[in-house]
Amino acid sequence: MWTFNSIFGKIFDLFFLPFRGLSSPWWGMLVVSALTGLLMLFIFKLTSNQSGIRRAKDRIKAHLLEMRLYNESMRSQFKAQGGILKANFKYMSHSLKPLLVMFVPMILILIQLNFWFAYASLAPGQAALLKVTVKESINPLETDIRLQPAPGLTIETPPLRIEEEGEVDWRISFTEAGVHTLDIMVGSEHFSKTVAVAERPLSRLSPRRVEKRFWEELFYPTEPPLDKGSAVSRIEVAYPTSGLPFLGWNMHWLIAFFILSVLFGFSLKGLFKVEI
Repeated sequence: MWTFNSIFGKIFDLFFLPFRGLSSPWWGMLVVSALTGLLMLFIFKLTSNQSGIRRAKDRIKAHLLEMRLYNESMRSQFKAQGGILKANFKYMSHSLKPLLVMFVPMILILIQLNFWFAYASLAPGQAALLKVTVKESINPLETDIRLQPAPGLTIETPPLRIEEEGEVDWRISFTEAGVHTLDIMVGSEHFSKTVAVAERPLSRLSPRRVEKRFWEELFYPTEPPLDKGSAVSRIEVAYPTSGLPFLGWNMHWLIAFFILSVLFGFSLKGLFKVEI
């Protein structure tokens, strides 16, 4: 899984590279939304029954016209409404297959975009919570769990050990900008976690490093997974959430992405002759 995540992540790294130096993440969002809308159009065209969709839409239009022409006949109205309902079911059946095919690439794209747009890097001196979660077989009160000192790292609090959660927490901050590496010792085992400080507005951030399990790796693909046999199941840095600045407020990136990709998709469907 990590090989796939690494390759797929590098594709997004290269894609966003021209936009990273810009002052606003909107440019990257606009382009990725346009390309996603175009990709979904081609998937829909290749996997759907285009002629069937066209016939179903024509039938709906015909029955709507029938309702206008025979608006005084109750029998004709019911007949036309039944025809619309039947044509709608036909239209939905033709659209179901492409929607199911689109689901997989869309989920993979959304997972990647979440780590580019959902979080903001720490500012120099800004405190953040570091959480280390150990396996159920390990008692955090009795195990030697240490956060190693590092240049620029300030460990603001002693470790808080929560036995019920199997968790050890520190409040940390960094004095210098850049991508730093935290070194954590659990007994004789060594673990690392990256922390981004004062990175550009459009940057891929990794809030969590997870255990080597399919679903965990799928939803947190930004760092190599922790070994199954190790003492730690999760290492997390609590980054502040981010958004896209829009008319004085922060718009959630997911809202912007869906609105833009749908708008681009519908505006380009005529150009590429896709029946939706």
